[in-house]
Amino acid sequence: MCVSQRRWTGYRGPCSPALPLILLLPLSFLSSMPLLAKGAIHIPPNYKGQNMSEPPVLTEMPISSTAFSREDINLPCEATGNPRPIFRWVKDGEPFGVERKESGTLRAEDDEPLETYEGYYRCYASNILGTAMTQTIQVIVEPQPVLLKQQKIHKRASEGDSIILSCNPPESSTPPLIHWMDKRMVHIKQSDRVMVGLDGNLYFSNLLVTDSRDDYICHAQYTAARTILPETAVRLIVTPSNDVVRGRKPHFFRPTDIHTSVLALRGQSLTLECIPKGLPTPKVEWKKKDSALGETSGRLESHNRMLHFESIALEDDGEYECTALNSHGSATRSFTVTVEAAPYWLKQPQNLLYSPGETVRLDCQAEGIPKPNITWSINGEPVAEVDDDPRRSVSGGVLILKDVEYADTAVYQCEATNKHGSILLNTYLHVVELPPQILSSDGVVYRVTEGKDIKLHCESFGSPRPHVTWEGENRIPLLSDPRVSLLTNGTLELSNAGHDDSGEYTCSVKHSNISITAHLEVFNRTVILTSPQDVRTLRGTSALLDCHFLIDPQLPNPQVVWKKNGQKLQASSPDDKYTVRDNGTLKVTDIQADDNGSYSCEVITDLDNIEASGSITVVAPPDPPKGLTLSDVEDHSLTLSWIPGHSHNSPITEFIVEAREEQHTEQKKWQWEEWKRVPGAFNHLELTLHPYCTYRFRVIAVNELGRSDPSEPSEHHSTPPAVPDRNPTGVRSESIDPKTLIIAWDEMDKRFHNGQGFLYKVSWREAGRSSIHWENVDVQSPPVVINNTGTYTPFEIKVRAVNSLGDGPEPEPEIGYSGEDEPEEAPTGVTTTVMNSTVRVKWNEAQNVRGLLLGYKLYIKRLGPQVQRERRSLGKQHQGKEKEGRFEQGQEGHRVVLVPSMKTSEEVTGLQLYSRYELSVTAYNSKGEGPHSPPHHFSTPEGAPGPPASLTFESPSEKSLILYWTPPVETNGMLREYMVQYQREVETRDHLLQIESINDPSVTQIELDNLDPSSYYIFKVIARTSAGDGPAITRRGATQLEGVPPSNISIVSGNTLLNLSWVPGERRRNHAFHIRYLRKSAGGQWEESEVVNSTQGFYSLTGLQPGTQYHLVIMHGNDTQWEDEHWTIGPAPTEMPNRFPAQGWLIGLISAILLLVLILLILCLIKRSKGGKYAVKDKEDKEMDSEARPMKDEEYRSLESDPDEKRSDSQPSLCPESKLGSDDSLAEYGDSVDIQFNEDGSFIGQYSGRGPVPHGNESSGPASPVNAVPPPPIAPSMSSILNRPT
Repeated sequence: MCVSQRRWTGYRGPCSPALPLILLLPLSFLSSMPLLAKGAIHIPPNYKGQNMSEPPVLTEMPISSTAFSREDINLPCEATGNPRPIFRWVKDGEPFGVERKESGTLRAEDDEPLETYEGYYRCYASNILGTAMTQTIQVIVEPQPVLLKQQKIHKRASEGDSIILSCNPPESSTPPLIHWMDKRMVHIKQSDRVMVGLDGNLYFSNLLVTDSRDDYICHAQYTAARTILPETAVRLIVTPSNDVVRGRKPHFFRPTDIHTSVLALRGQSLTLECIPKGLPTPKVEWKKKDSALGETSGRLESHNRMLHFESIALEDDGEYECTALNSHGSATRSFTVTVEAAPYWLKQPQNLLYSPGETVRLDCQAEGIPKPNITWSINGEPVAEVDDDPRRSVSGGVLILKDVEYADTAVYQCEATNKHGSILLNTYLHVVELPPQILSSDGVVYRVTEGKDIKLHCESFGSPRPHVTWEGENRIPLLSDPRVSLLTNGTLELSNAGHDDSGEYTCSVKHSNISITAHLEVFNRTVILTSPQDVRTLRGTSALLDCHFLIDPQLPNPQVVWKKNGQKLQASSPDDKYTVRDNGTLKVTDIQADDNGSYSCEVITDLDNIEASGSITVVAPPDPPKGLTLSDVEDHSLTLSWIPGHSHNSPITEFIVEAREEQHTEQKKWQWEEWKRVPGAFNHLELTLHPYCTYRFRVIAVNELGRSDPSEPSEHHSTPPAVPDRNPTGVRSESIDPKTLIIAWDEMDKRFHNGQGFLYKVSWREAGRSSIHWENVDVQSPPVVINNTGTYTPFEIKVRAVNSLGDGPEPEPEIGYSGEDEPEEAPTGVTTTVMNSTVRVKWNEAQNVRGLLLGYKLYIKRLGPQVQRERRSLGKQHQGKEKEGRFEQGQEGHRVVLVPSMKTSEEVTGLQLYSRYELSVTAYNSKGEGPHSPPHHFSTPEGAPGPPASLTFESPSEKSLILYWTPPVETNGMLREYMVQYQREVETRDHLLQIESINDPSVTQIELDNLDPSSYYIFKVIARTSAGDGPAITRRGATQLEGVPPSNISIVSGNTLLNLSWVPGERRRNHAFHIRYLRKSAGGQWEESEVVNSTQGFYSLTGLQPGTQYHLVIMHGNDTQWEDEHWTIGPAPTEMPNRFPAQGWLIGLISAILLLVLILLILCLIKRSKGGKYAVKDKEDKEMDSEARPMKDEEYRSLESDPDEKRSDSQPSLCPESKLGSDDSLAEYGDSVDIQFNEDGSFIGQYSGRGPVPHGNESSGPASPVNAVPPPPIAPSMSSILNRPT
């Protein structure tokens, strides 16, 4: 056996002829991890290295940019490496600035002019292992764009003309975004008629009179400069014209040339625009000449005026054409799009580690159009300027370095360049020396079943790569055993292992004391004793597949996996589809056709697995019949024959013949109908058909497992016409109106018309008068209306089928009635029987109903209480329940009860007690109600009242309570008295139930004395009539105790106040007290607060000095209830000699305030007398000039609000009729106003800061948790206005 040493070590020369391969002698080879590149090494994660060095790796790199201010000079250059890299910059080929250690990011210095930073830059990051460099980038320095003074533009055009409004913003290396808006900062609405072009101009395909306005304003948004410049407003006047009706064929604003060539770079965006003019507004259509437009990456935008490629690809190269067309003609423009590409990488070299002596190949492949040129540098120096090395060769994008040494560690740069740009890549080559380590775990136990292969791992790592050797317990040579193999990664592989191979093995690194041991255990292999069988079963039954096995007893928990056609089955509970028993047997329940297939059983242990297979064959329904033919065809019969399909091992028991009639049915309503069943031994059937029909037939086969799919339909067959053989059914009267008879019937299916000219012959005569002749009429469809027939008169009616060949059979007559009318008489004999709140009503059966009686209606009206009472009771509407009738609720006090026609009595429940009622009865049929019966009066008896409506307490002392209640909502009679019951919540012998009676029902309160202050009581109040007691209203309550000042107080400090809070006593009455406080500093005296109530729970002690300690006391009589000492927040006031300066400052402050108040009063009086206001903002809006300074997005405020909007009511005024100062003063625009004035005196500015105060915060008092000062509102930025939808 010969293992190549050239790949794994630094050795040279031919391979050794042979190596003695025995466990006693060293088994030498080289271990390695999987390679990332030929000869490269990868440090495994589990290798224990210390403080590994690393060449510089750039993490942040600069890009070309345009600078408008010092803040824009920010060129990032950051790198990692060990040692930490040092950074330096080169500008225009010369060193720039000093070396930087912590960070290489370049920023503008305050003392350097901005123009000095314009140029080309490159950053270098270096440490002792190499130098990485960035790509050369360009910094362009420009002044902020400024809009020069412009003259106002006035344009006039006729209706229907085309026009262009130009936008000429200052030029910049970063082109601006153009927005056309009006003076209210609302976007000009764009459409297929009005469009903003790529050049920023506003194009009108044709003008409307409504396009006239004086505020077309072009806004140029310089994103990089964070500036927006508005041009002077353009005034456009459109005059009406009669030429609009003529129209014009399309022409193009853009492009002006018939053909345009466009060069685009791969990955960049490209927009082709076609903006037409014409009347009416033209439509634009695009196409690509050599392929479909949908196959490109282009998307149509802006009403099909623009074809936009977000990231154009090489495949988008080609000829494009746009066509504008309207009713007067068309015009076409074409574009030739050529797609080239700046350089881009196809293959990039990686940062890799190498051992000494390896050969390194760095591949750097780039592509572009035109093809880029690739150059190499080492540590930032071109290869051509580095000393020649015979070991190094460069060929295009490939750099090869042979027999590397530690000194070859460096950062290599690969740069690809063509006319469209360049790309640069840094990659380092790091030649390292690392001490050897064995990475595999020591003492690993390897387990295998007999006959299987096993690998013993000994993964090692080092640079140069280490050699390892294996040794075993006994010294038996392995070269003679073909089962042993040695792998190049240090693994020992043993094939077809046996029990004799069990034992301990040792792996060690040559020329070191590093080694590990491995233990091998060999177990019996797993065997399947009973394999699954091939089973045939019926659908819907169950099947069992055996899988009995034997495993080594030392291998626990074997797993049995069943698969169907190679897919794993999910074994589950015994009620589900598949169940695996403990012995491995698979049970399949509810066998279906999809259970057909091959089933395999796999027994899996921790070390091996074995598999055996069987199958299940399911008997299925038959295939559909085929080959349908029609024979023995006569006028109204034929013979249908077919060929049976495959029966799937289950004999066909019958055939089902189905037919579909297609002549008299719409196609969407065609349906197959079962015609007849035929035994399975037959394959033909004689059919009798209806006349004048077109048929198709199909056949379904059936066996014991089910039906087949239907066969393909037969050919069409049509039958000749004949006389009708049946008459319509459902002959009936549908009369509605009196003296009218309406005869209706079920229309016959067109299949039974049996021919053309089909009609219905309708006959009728009055019933019971056979001497009267039949009246006849022929119609095509129901119904037939006969007038002057009398009200609800019976008639004999019949309908006969007729066609052009003759009449159908004679029909049997039916009885039908003419239309109904309302009942003519009211029910009589109305009587009532009253039982509490229920009344039973009886009446005689209605007469002269003049139709079919549907039922009766009982009208019940409450007239009021039996006697007039001084106090009006609040009635409650009861919801009645009825046994058979349906209840209807009318207005308050009125009820209507519906009673079926077969009844002449009814019970009505839910009446109000002690009330007078009026009752009447009507009969009704389908036409309506008859007259009401005479009013019948009855009364309900008196009943017990309801509970009192409310119950409240008042405690005048600790031992007394006053109870207040309100009368019951439902008195149900005359109130006689009230009964008050009360007792302690916990009953004792000494405190039993107490009862107080009040004989005067007008009294609704009572005072209870001698109550226990320490107990709660249950109070009940009951109302009473002569009929008895009503339910009680129950409440729980107790007397209130004498109030005391609080003794548990929490304090929160402020600068000049102390906030005191406490929890009021649950049953305590209010107690008034004072808080005494003493300033602990020199000269302090006792002071006293205003009166405080104990039920307040909170008090703020104000007027204190900051940073001062106070002693607080609350007295209860002569005793101290509570006391504490607390500090206020803030610096302590400075004591001045004689305190005169402080007093003088206070006097001055008070004088200034008084003077200010006097001035404000004078201003109010002046403004009130003049009645006017300032109009600075109005003048600004009227005379706004186009000259504007650069304005940043975040400095814009909302310019959409009404310029005359008033200040919020939250700003208080000393004058009730006017606010202080002008509503439109400059102060309203914010705390900071930067103003520029035009020649006419108007101003423009950038507004920021304060806006109108929101409604709902009008209070001018101090801030508190309830009345908090709202934060100042934030106005929207200019960007949000520009990007707002039209």
